[in-house]
Amino acid sequence: MSDDKNKPEDQEKKHVNELDEETLFVVSQTFKALSDPTRIRILHLLCEQEMSVNQIADTLELRQSTVSHQLRFLKNLRLVKYRRAGTTLFYSHDDEHVIDLLQQTINHALHH
Repeated sequence: MSDDKNKPEDQEKKHVNELDEETLFVVSQTFKALSDPTRIRILHLLCEQEMSVNQIADTLELRQSTVSHQLRFLKNLRLVKYRRAGTTLFYSHDDEHVIDLLQQTINHALHH
């Protein structure tokens, strides 16, 4: 009787299904980012257009320090990026995959 675990295709499937620690960490941090209502609001806003910290704060009626803190978190995860214009930083989303996930989740919530 042969051991199926030793077949090359079974070894390939096992390898594909395993996630390394770095991937697990990035996935968990991405879901952590999307678990916060303020970060969701910021990302949703940045889906539409790039904005400065002050524009985001004014639009969402948040303190500038709160927005800056959340943008730093999102930037560290490479979910947002910025460009500098003089002394002003303009933020936009940086990962279409995460934005698609966010939009799908919002659509799901709206259908209930």
